[in-house]
Amino acid sequence: MAHIGVLAVQGAFARHADVLRALSHDVSLVRAARDFDTLEGLVLPGGESTVQLDLIGRFGLEVPLRELIARGVPVLATCAGLILLAKTVESPAQPSFGALDVDLTRNAWGRQLDSFEAQEDSEAGLPLIFIRAPRITRVGPTVEVLARYRGEPVLVRERNITAATFHPELSRDPRVHAAVFGVQARPASDHFASG
Repeated sequence: MAHIGVLAVQGAFARHADVLRALSHDVSLVRAARDFDTLEGLVLPGGESTVQLDLIGRFGLEVPLRELIARGVPVLATCAGLILLAKTVESPAQPSFGALDVDLTRNAWGRQLDSFEAQEDSEAGLPLIFIRAPRITRVGPTVEVLARYRGEPVLVRERNITAATFHPELSRDPRVHAAVFGVQARPASDHFASG
């Protein structure tokens, strides 16, 4: 069972934890620098990226977050999490960690009322749920596009970072989380109901 953390300072972290538990991972909610010490994976969830940046700074999480990424630990960043890691953020411009070689525009799919569901362009049919989602406007040469919607990249990977403009945790499809962190086998005792 892998020990996966979910940044839990603000935003939609609880649903990510639920998906990871369903994949039989040990999940921790990350709110302090010491919480990074034993992680084998990390989710940066959706929410409000400017608030998350402020809280990451206030709680002293920037250094351990950067060190975790540098160690090559798998990271899944969704919506606001992608904004935190992008190289360049526009509309409006804001600071970011620059750990992922993409540029993006915030809230480019529309405001909260413009939220919608769709499917990726390929036959894989990955469900996409967009809520005030960013749009990727440039993909660097070492970034792999894993899924597109209407030709635009919506799921990308560079080294140990996988990032989505949409919210995979809100669908009933665990494929994004499973692709990043794997599926853990349950102990034999978990396969049988007691009594």
